[in-house]
Amino acid sequence: MGSETAQEGQNRPAQVSRFQIFTGFLLIGMFGFGGIAAAMHHVMVERRRWLTNAEYASILGLGQVLPGANLVNMATMVGDRFQGAIGALLALIGLTFMPIVILVALAEFYDHFANMPDVVAGTRAAAAGAVGMIFGTGWKLARTIVDSRWAFAFAVASFVAIGILRLPLVGTLLVLASAAIAVGYWSSTRAK
Repeated sequence: MGSETAQEGQNRPAQVSRFQIFTGFLLIGMFGFGGIAAAMHHVMVERRRWLTNAEYASILGLGQVLPGANLVNMATMVGDRFQGAIGALLALIGLTFMPIVILVALAEFYDHFANMPDVVAGTRAAAAGAVGMIFGTGWKLARTIVDSRWAFAFAVASFVAIGILRLPLVGTLLVLASAAIAVGYWSSTRAK
């Protein structure tokens, strides 16, 4: 895993400009229909190489535990990482500008045609595509960060608890995150 992360870090830009932050997040906002996490991963990790898969997963995880929308939290953290408070602001403006414009236009359009059978079918198909994009991004991340039996066990436990048993997210997160930290600490002290 270490050499894979080192290879991912190669060809990274030395500095990310404010303009690049704005246009990168503008691109994410324009093409992130129903699956902005997939668009964010594509732009930040695969296309522009601002982050490695491991860094992306870490920032995504932190964004999910903080209050508010996890991808807005991510944009704020990435913008701040490269250009401070101005970068965070530019990332947020870039991320939200086009979706707001497009949403207002689509809301007007949808209001007139929402009950047509073809529109209902198209909406369901788009939702199915969004689910596929979420699973695809999750699979890419899992291959990078689920690198031990313990990590796999916590991933499965999270899926079962939230996805199948439908336990409350906050309580499940507190229990599993605490257990994962304890196991990680125990593993690191045992390895010494």
